[in-house]
Amino acid sequence: MDKISIAIDGPAAAGKSTIAKMVANNLNYTYIDTGAMYRCVAYYAFIHQVDFHDEEGVCNLLKDIKINMLPGGIIMLNNQDVSMAIRENEVSMGASIVSGYSRVRSFLVSQQRDMAKGGGVILDGRDIGTVVLPDAELKIYQVASIECRAIRRHKENLERGIDSDLEEIKKEIAERDHADMTREISPLKKADDAIEIDTSDMSLDEVVATVMDLVSQKLG
Repeated sequence: MDKISIAIDGPAAAGKSTIAKMVANNLNYTYIDTGAMYRCVAYYAFIHQVDFHDEEGVCNLLKDIKINMLPGGIIMLNNQDVSMAIRENEVSMGASIVSGYSRVRSFLVSQQRDMAKGGGVILDGRDIGTVVLPDAELKIYQVASIECRAIRRHKENLERGIDSDLEEIKKEIAERDHADMTREISPLKKADDAIEIDTSDMSLDEVVATVMDLVSQKLG
């Protein structure tokens, strides 16, 4: 086996994308940021003043949305770099809402599957191992405590110069967990054959080393 497909699932702010990017870099794999794709839909709705809860309104925008992933983690929406804009808290909450719409999911899942053909890819999200790539050779379920995730997000925001309130972030993460785990379509859950990694007390390097070991085992 030359190259495998790797699925990393888990709750919001568990550090999935950071780990996925680092592992992709080590393996020279393509990192497909699925969460960013949902954020793009939410951001597009936001700038067109379409309420996130207006399912019909949001779905009507899909025909006008073109998303590209460029090296270096650059996210392009209709040829505009939205890498920073889609990370705002309001867009994060919007992404959680629009990801519950079946037409939005079908639209993005088909793109994600196309991108993943042939292996050598890492995808992270809420339902990669259960829905998007159920045949991925390696599935990881990455978790961390709410406290730990909130502190990480808070630090990230401060580093990016974004206003940040730790207690507010804790509340948002708890709400996001509840929304992701209880939604009707593709709720967040651990795939039966996924390996759980609790990163609460692990450094980034330790998590990356753990994942790299798992990849080595799969590659034999």
